[in-house]
Amino acid sequence: MATNGTNGTQKSIRAPNPPVEDSVFKSFRLDGRTVIITGGSGGIGYEIARGLAEAGANIAIWYSASGNADKQAAIITKDFGVKTATYKVQVENYAEVEAAVAQVVKDFGRLDVMIANAGIPSKAGGLDSSVADWDRVRAVDFDGAYYCARAAGLVFKAQGRGNCIFTASMSGHAANVPQEQAGYNACKAGVIHLSKSLAVEWAKWGGRVNSVSPGYIDTAISGDCPFEMKEAWFGLTPLKRDADPRELKGVYLYLASDASSYTTGADFIVDGGYTAR
Repeated sequence: MATNGTNGTQKSIRAPNPPVEDSVFKSFRLDGRTVIITGGSGGIGYEIARGLAEAGANIAIWYSASGNADKQAAIITKDFGVKTATYKVQVENYAEVEAAVAQVVKDFGRLDVMIANAGIPSKAGGLDSSVADWDRVRAVDFDGAYYCARAAGLVFKAQGRGNCIFTASMSGHAANVPQEQAGYNACKAGVIHLSKSLAVEWAKWGGRVNSVSPGYIDTAISGDCPFEMKEAWFGLTPLKRDADPRELKGVYLYLASDASSYTTGADFIVDGGYTAR
């Protein structure tokens, strides 16, 4: 009698393995795939876009207020020969997110990866910030992340495949000092758990979800921080520095590619050792 298991006539629930490249270099290729990157014109987002474009991906850059997005997209196309397009989207507005996802699918003919990267900082502690500031940070950093995952996820579920990557933060793992930012910390912790929860839900139809938790990165967001604050950060970071945003490209490429085909529900901390202490 034929069986689907390894023990008599027991039927296995084991899922089939996907095709796997023997070449590790080929497994990192993204040729022909379409990737949305929210906050794609910012320091981290733009470098993610360049890294994935270098691997062959076509890139949809979402931005909220940047004046450089079109120029950046043109540079990516020139440097890597991939298709790029820009979309002005307020991620805290679900109707805009859903419409923009549909437009990307129409413009590119497919959607393979959603990178929910857009985020804004909070500048005060839980009692010192206003309720309006709490609402603003939550709307972009948490609601916006969910909205992007939901809109893309509906496309992914219909096609039986898809990949979502959240930009969380080491602040979702630790309460930063000396700055106080309870709202931001709470939202990023929520994003990490949202990622894990969606990973379990999406696995049954072939979707994957992971998050990246960067530490202190040398971008415009941290550019106006006082010298003394940055020195305190460096003192608490074992590597004694912040990161160049280009140092994040590798982890996003891994998660976006087939090299990570057995990786889901994971959070990758890239923080110079800050949370390892």
